[in-house]
Amino acid sequence: MRTTEGHLAPQSGPDRVGPDRVGPDQLRGEQIGPELADIVSRLRRAMRRAARAADPALGLSVAQLELLSCITEHPGIRPGQLARMLRLAPSSVATLLGGLQSAGYVMRTPGADSDGDRRTVSLNLSEAGAQAVSRWHRVNEDIIRVALAELSHRDQATLRDAAPALRDLTTSIDAQAD
Repeated sequence: MRTTEGHLAPQSGPDRVGPDRVGPDQLRGEQIGPELADIVSRLRRAMRRAARAADPALGLSVAQLELLSCITEHPGIRPGQLARMLRLAPSSVATLLGGLQSAGYVMRTPGADSDGDRRTVSLNLSEAGAQAVSRWHRVNEDIIRVALAELSHRDQATLRDAAPALRDLTTSIDAQAD
């Protein structure tokens, strides 16, 4: 509830918002959801731009690198599972996989699934694919390391302390997609 001045009025009960209680989208009475969404979006964009500038020879799109990273995390995944996990159309995944396989980054292994269907394939990275993912991760780690070094010790400590909460936030957001 708001007062006539537009401030949050004190509430009673467990959902009370104030200096000692935080609502789901508020921190000390301030909205954090919209600002956090904007920061994450800008951070992703800045990371992509910096990675392209740091390693233009990598030559893979972010979509391709994210697909390769997903295969790294889930070796033997099937294309349909990959499409569901990435929330992409199967045809988009097929197009990305076709290009990555032609370039030697992905290997398709035919085999039978649990139903005995021999038309299924599992996906794994080739050595070149694994190296591309490692290289991309190293570039991103270097970008973060350099940027962190430019921050104050206090900001570095704040980000270090926020890492577990950001990890939990990522897990919570991932769960919304499932």
